[in-house]
Amino acid sequence: MLYFQFYYLPGYYRALLITGMILLTLVEVVRLYLGYVGNLKEKVPELAAFWLLSFMFQLPVLLFFLTDEGIIILPLERAVHSLYLLLLLAQILASFLALRTMTRKLTLLFHMRQFGKVESLQHAGMSPVSGLPYRRSVLPMSLPRDVYH
Repeated sequence: MLYFQFYYLPGYYRALLITGMILLTLVEVVRLYLGYVGNLKEKVPELAAFWLLSFMFQLPVLLFFLTDEGIIILPLERAVHSLYLLLLLAQILASFLALRTMTRKLTLLFHMRQFGKVESLQHAGMSPVSGLPYRRSVLPMSLPRDVYH
């Protein structure tokens, strides 16, 4: 669609559209990697970077593509960008909720380690992916045996 718009737009809108497309593409690659690492490995900095890139870079560029009437917005382009905006907003909300949950869990784990109530994360009953016990709560702590009976 950029091809159809390109010759009818002034020079500064051409530059803005090309820059916006390149920025969206590059940020999307980095964002996907950070979201993957932050989510699966439960790393807060990577997930926070994913959230910031989504909120600070992609959202404004996408809103520019949807709302600026100086560029020629084709109906298909409006539909695709609207769908992309909905998915991006869902990702921003989900990553915010995941970040909140992860930071609460890590804060509680930190406080419990200070009081010496947390076992080592490397014993046999731990999940190899997340380091958490299989049939227990989300915190790696020893519970009395009569809890499960």
